[in-house]
Amino acid sequence: MNALLWSWSFAGLFLLGILANGVMGSDERVLLNNFNGTNVFQKQVDDPNVLVVELTLVQAAVAEGAVCLDGSVPGYHLYRGYGSGANNWIIQLEGGAWFDSITDCQNRKRSRVGSSTLMEKQINFKGILSNKAAENPDFYNWNKAEVRYCDGASFSGDSENKTAQLQFRGKRIFLAVMEDLMAKGMCQAKQALLNGCSSGGLSAILRCDDFSSLFPPTTKVKCMSDAGFFLDAVDISGARSLRRMYSGVVNTQGLQNMLPRTCTRHLDPTMCLFPQNIINQVKTPLFILNSAFDSWQIENSIAPPSADPSGSWHNCTSSFKCNASQMQFLEGFKMSMLDALKTFSMSSKNGMFIISRWAHCLAERKDTWFPGNSQPGEDKGIAVVVGDWYFERAKK
Repeated sequence: MNALLWSWSFAGLFLLGILANGVMGSDERVLLNNFNGTNVFQKQVDDPNVLVVELTLVQAAVAEGAVCLDGSVPGYHLYRGYGSGANNWIIQLEGGAWFDSITDCQNRKRSRVGSSTLMEKQINFKGILSNKAAENPDFYNWNKAEVRYCDGASFSGDSENKTAQLQFRGKRIFLAVMEDLMAKGMCQAKQALLNGCSSGGLSAILRCDDFSSLFPPTTKVKCMSDAGFFLDAVDISGARSLRRMYSGVVNTQGLQNMLPRTCTRHLDPTMCLFPQNIINQVKTPLFILNSAFDSWQIENSIAPPSADPSGSWHNCTSSFKCNASQMQFLEGFKMSMLDALKTFSMSSKNGMFIISRWAHCLAERKDTWFPGNSQPGEDKGIAVVVGDWYFERAKK
């Protein structure tokens, strides 16, 4: 592998080919009915051979006020590592978009992303969470925990709305779950990786240094954001749909004083939910794994229904069947993403892998993470590239 690909000088960044049919594999996450235009992901359970892990509820979290939107206790799924991975840990922060109004939140608290009483009791561990060495060569035997998402603001809020009977305690949830896992052996970790998908990928950026602070300097701690690089982009109508949504998230949950102060000291808090404005202040080594044609962002930020009342972008947003002018617009989005990553890419501690597939979330999926599923133009699969970065393996 070219030396620039692991040290991630911007000149060494490359894009992979788009899948011809624009469709990902069978274990893609399912989009549930959206809440006020905000899609929520649910895991498919379709592989009888996959690792299935039980839900653990953190009962002690109630005393710390670390509760879901409806006041129920938070939870996670834990698979115990073994052998050479017995003292290594991956923490995965679940995704599930956000809510940007009280009405939206009221709907959300009656779902699995707002209440632990409605969460699946078992979930599948795939991709980076797989326990099969052939599918996940570097991390298969590590301790792995997926933290369930039930606060609606990327594990960042710490307030409540008594009138609406809503709890916005995302940051407390993160800390309470970490405390529980530290008591179960994570305090002895030799190596640790915090990862997250989608809104969980944003969470991994926001909570990265908090995670690192849990461990002594002797522990190798790094973070990865998978499909979490949400861009402050202009949509096809000339508006900024995602900025408008983020403004609702910040104001509904009162995040003004909860976002990174290195950012809020000079920017409006809404802008401090965008990774492009916060990644360069993260002290812990960070890896950005993203598609330049992120399917969620195309559908919800670039051409959401509010910006496309005629539905002219429907085929492009739903299946990446885009005409020439639409592809030209998306190429501009891609270049904006790469430009926003320039400074980040200059740091030797950081890593990035930007692909050109129409996709959203790559590390949790066998069909994208598995080293044998490389696409034309890739030297190695995503799993190997991430492993090379994490372990700082000799460049080839």
